[in-house]
Amino acid sequence: MMLALDLSLFSWGLFTDFILKGLIFSIELTIVAMLGGIVFGTALAMLRLSGTRWLEILAAAYVNGMRSIPLVMVILWFFLVIPFILGRPIGAELSAVITFTAFEAAYYSEIMRAGIQSISRGQAYAGQAIGLSYGQNMRFIVLPQAFRNMLPVLLTQTIILFQDTSLVYAIGAYDLLKGFEVSGRNMNRPIEAYLLAAVCYFIICFSLSYVVKRLQRRIAIVR
Repeated sequence: MMLALDLSLFSWGLFTDFILKGLIFSIELTIVAMLGGIVFGTALAMLRLSGTRWLEILAAAYVNGMRSIPLVMVILWFFLVIPFILGRPIGAELSAVITFTAFEAAYYSEIMRAGIQSISRGQAYAGQAIGLSYGQNMRFIVLPQAFRNMLPVLLTQTIILFQDTSLVYAIGAYDLLKGFEVSGRNMNRPIEAYLLAAVCYFIICFSLSYVVKRLQRRIAIVR
């Protein structure tokens, strides 16, 4: 039997009333988690390559632990456990931001570690020869090149991060998917709402993937 889909109910007014708020939160969550994850992940990558055994083990345990647990479980644990520790709730949105930043740092860490290792050791030795410390070597010589080399992969991970933001439904945060869900429930058209949500996610992620491919080609030409 064919479903009688009615997409006419989705107007600009419905978008501004229900969906825009969720879209803004999904974008904000993606940007904050990306920036925080790259900074935290770069620090983890440097610890794993520091040559100090206990720092390497500590960073590896964090990265491997996070990468072994489903994101939705991390979201739920953090949302449920933190109120017991602090003695008060911190809200679904703030909980999602902290959880995504901590979780994504493990993935960005592995990307940055690969980027750092792709830089010739000779350049680091040359930096040491002119008196640069380990931190200065990383800041002025290694990390700028590693970031440029790994930029397409970092952006690809960010696209995955945007898709994963839909998991915050588990703690009741109002993201893009929640906006479609609420609008579909109010209009008694849940199937159409989820169908349009899928189209919306596809358009955003496909557009970003196209930009990443263009960037990848440009970086390859520069090399």
